[in-house]
Amino acid sequence: MPKFSRPVIAVTGSAGKTTTKEMIASILRTRWNIFKSHSNQNLPPSTRRHIKQIRKQDRAAVLEFGMLKPGHIKAHCKVIQPSIGVITNVGTAHIGNVGNRVEGIARAKSELIRYMNPKGTLVVNADDRNSGLLATQDFQGKRIRIGIRNKADYKAHSIHSTRRGVSFRVRLDGKDTEFFIPCLGDHNVYNALNAIAVTHRLRFTAKEIKTGLARYPIPYRRLVRTELPNRVTLIDDTFSSNPNAAKAALDVLASIGRQRTIAVIGYMKDLGDYAVKGHKDVGRHASRKRVTRLFTVGSLARHIAQGAKEAGLPANRIRCFTSKPELHKALAAAIKPDTAILVKGTHLLKLEQTVAFLKKSKT
Repeated sequence: MPKFSRPVIAVTGSAGKTTTKEMIASILRTRWNIFKSHSNQNLPPSTRRHIKQIRKQDRAAVLEFGMLKPGHIKAHCKVIQPSIGVITNVGTAHIGNVGNRVEGIARAKSELIRYMNPKGTLVVNADDRNSGLLATQDFQGKRIRIGIRNKADYKAHSIHSTRRGVSFRVRLDGKDTEFFIPCLGDHNVYNALNAIAVTHRLRFTAKEIKTGLARYPIPYRRLVRTELPNRVTLIDDTFSSNPNAAKAALDVLASIGRQRTIAVIGYMKDLGDYAVKGHKDVGRHASRKRVTRLFTVGSLARHIAQGAKEAGLPANRIRCFTSKPELHKALAAAIKPDTAILVKGTHLLKLEQTVAFLKKSKT
């Protein structure tokens, strides 16, 4: 198994991989030259390309280890063995490829634990119930827990959201330090905690960590906020989708503080036998967040609508679409001043076209 004399940081998990990777890289770059995998190029063939791109002057490599099926994360580790591993969470993304059970996701993610440096550092989420299914019991290295609610080595408190991002405090080196991340959503505090844990372990100072997080670049089409005329706020989260991420995006929509909220949510892929339940769960969450209007996109997404109806959202506030022209026509009629709009779905739907339509029409 190939080894690398400098830190190799691998990030996997059902959600938050790219954001965590970008945050880690932004902090490391306050002092080091590093290699970072591009965008979400995170399957084994990409890692084989990445190892050839690492330069002699790079003090560390930060890589995203994605998976579509069992064996993928093992294959990453066979290309380059991580010395630091981060498992952001264990959710339901690609659950249809691992036996339709969350235990299958946990087994697949546990390949990182089994095949990384056995005496390295592993970072896991203390608040994520499903992360308790990870095979950590035989890991001989340093295990670090991050969290907000439960006991953790790096624990955030005093979390406060603004239109610019999220601030929070963490105790480092015996002192409470305030951090700020320029992105939407309290769930991103977990990604920031992963980055803090990794870089603090690498002896970066609180000041360097604070600087790196404050200037972290928001990944493309991931909860990107745009202000349009008439107090209309557009949230572009069209890069990918899974049940956990869709619910987190709905939380962000509800937090914007507009009089009306419109959720445009597309279907989610690779859910297998979990597809109906996963889509319905998102619909129920939309109802709990009291969205003004719910527009679903794609045939599978009708289960989002059904879940919302079952949870009490009136049927006259829900519409299902299979074509973007019809969706765009309905959006143009539905948007009023003082509205927040979320557009969320798998990249296969190309809902960035809907984002472009909304920006062009300027409501």
